[in-house]
Amino acid sequence: MKKILYIITISFSISCNSQIISLEQEAQCLENSNCPQQYYAKDINNSLVKYIGIWKGEYDGKKYEMKFNKSLSENILGYKSDILKGRLKVSSLDGQTIFFNNFNEIDDEKTNFSGLSFTPNLVEYMTFFIGPSTQGCINDGTLYLKIKSNSPNQMTVFYWSEKDTVIGECSSTFSQTFPEKKLIYFTKQ
Repeated sequence: MKKILYIITISFSISCNSQIISLEQEAQCLENSNCPQQYYAKDINNSLVKYIGIWKGEYDGKKYEMKFNKSLSENILGYKSDILKGRLKVSSLDGQTIFFNNFNEIDDEKTNFSGLSFTPNLVEYMTFFIGPSTQGCINDGTLYLKIKSNSPNQMTVFYWSEKDTVIGECSSTFSQTFPEKKLIYFTKQ
């Protein structure tokens, strides 16, 4: 019981000492390594709202469907941030073959599709994605989501792998969930 009270007290004092900053301020302070020691990066300006919902696109014979919702990310060091959590379904154009689908995953933490922050120039929102892979294959990296203000129902997605070298043998039939360094165009549904 004492441990529970101690954890609650520590959590409460951390949350009381946290400074609230905007997501835009967080992107800038992360770039300059001068963020407050404890902060809550809150979506004060509703910058994430335009991403929330279902988006569909096609690339290289595959149909991509993404769904984003807003969530709160917290860590033990006292940092909190409003972020996007994603779901993804990749299928053949006719829908007969499903290559990847985590739409039915209930737990946001198990989708392996989670927001990071805005880029320092505030033009794109970065998310981290981990797809299915076998030993030696690369299928995790950063997705850059970009919505221009003059076309709020259109989004481009650019994938950049976290690793640039495959270690070990990867099957010749393996393909990444997102194509490397290619733009995919999505439309909001």
